[in-house]
Amino acid sequence: MDCQICGSGSVRLFQKYQYWIRECTGCKHRFCELEPAHDHVDTVYSDAYFFEGGDGYPDYLGEANLLLAHGVRYGRLLNQLMKPGRVLDIGAAAGFILKGLQSTGWQGIGVEPNARMAAYAAEHLDVDVRAGSLEMFETNETFDLVSMIQVIGHFYDLESALAKAASVTRAGGYWLIESWNKDSLVARGFGQNWHEYSPPSVLRWFGPSDLNRAAAKFGFTPVAHGRPSKRINLDHIESLLSYKLSHPVMKKMMSAAFGLFPKHTTVPYPNFDLFWVLYRNSA
Repeated sequence: MDCQICGSGSVRLFQKYQYWIRECTGCKHRFCELEPAHDHVDTVYSDAYFFEGGDGYPDYLGEANLLLAHGVRYGRLLNQLMKPGRVLDIGAAAGFILKGLQSTGWQGIGVEPNARMAAYAAEHLDVDVRAGSLEMFETNETFDLVSMIQVIGHFYDLESALAKAASVTRAGGYWLIESWNKDSLVARGFGQNWHEYSPPSVLRWFGPSDLNRAAAKFGFTPVAHGRPSKRINLDHIESLLSYKLSHPVMKKMMSAAFGLFPKHTTVPYPNFDLFWVLYRNSA
C-alpha cells in the first residue's frame, strides 16, 4: 500500500485490534491497512461512537463545556494572528467548538457525518452544522479558515479530503489542524500501546513533518504552531482505559480508583503528544 502523502511504499509495523499499522518508507507517515467499505463513516461514527465509550465517548454531550472552552481558546489564538472571518469546521459533531469560535467573532458552518449530532447543533446551539462527510460536502462559498480539530487522523481518503478542504479555502486563507503527535516522546515511549492507535476509528497518525508535507501538496505552508491547552473528563479517561486494558484485575483496580472522584471531574490534559499547526494558502 503506497503512502497518500509522498507516494512511497510502506511496511507493516504491528497489529492493533486485528488491523495492521503501516509506516511509509519515505515520509514515515503511519496509516491503517484498511480498505474502508462504502458505509465506513456511517458505521464508525454512529451514535455509539458518541455515547457508548470504547474508542469513542462515553457521553459526548456531557463534555459540552470542555469543548466550548476549547473553541474559545482557539478563537482567541486565531484573533491574535488574523481578523475573524468565515470558518468551515470539519467534524463539527454537536457544534460546541464551532460555537466557541463564534463567541470570539468568527462566523460559519460545520460539517459532521453523524446526523444526530448535526441536528443537536441546530436545535440546542443555533449553529449550522450540515450532516455528511467532507468529501461529499457541496458549497459555492469559500472560507477564510477551515478548521480540522482532531479530525485529520479519521480521514480514510486523505487526498480526497484535503483536496476538498483546499477547494473551499479562499486564496490566502488558512487551515487550522490539531492532531496527535506520533513522533512525540510519549508516543514513542508507549510504542504500539500508545492510546491513539485505535483503528478503525483513527486511521492515520501524523508527526509535524509528514503533516506539513501533506498540507504542502495543496499549497499550504505553516505560519504558526504549538501545543493546545485543554482539559479532559475523568469519565472519558476511565472509558478509554477500560477499552484498552485487557486484564480484569487491572480494570477492577482502575474502576475503584476513578470511583473516588465525583462524576464529570475534569483535569488538565498533559499535552506532550498533541500539536496544532496553522497553515496559510500561498496561492
